[in-house]
Amino acid sequence: MDDRTLYLIAADAMLVTHALFVGFVVFGLVLIFIGKWRGWRWVYRFWFRVTHLLAIAVVVLQSWLGMICPLTIWEMELRAMAGDQVYAGTFIAHWLENLLYYRAPNWVFVIVYTAFAALVVASWYWVRPRR
Repeated sequence: MDDRTLYLIAADAMLVTHALFVGFVVFGLVLIFIGKWRGWRWVYRFWFRVTHLLAIAVVVLQSWLGMICPLTIWEMELRAMAGDQVYAGTFIAHWLENLLYYRAPNWVFVIVYTAFAALVVASWYWVRPRR
């Protein structure tokens, strides 16, 4: 296997990792609310909830500071090393534009991430984690 192929595989692995992270943040909150309604005990687990809260906190902090996620940076560096096409901007903005044909300024994402984080914090009151 040549270097280009290895870099592309690594870039795709980084893309999958990033998508899993986003899925954890988004669907984690959905599952917390469904879990309360359905009586799922695991949604009350403290370490799951702390990990979920920290994940969205990192996203919000990066957006407030105008930073691009390190996973996006690493993916793009690997693609560039493979001689592949790279995109500019953030992971979410890129995929929203490609999948939904939706383009928004960065401040919109800051507001959306912050509002989502507020929902995660609210979930700590509505679905209280247990130690």
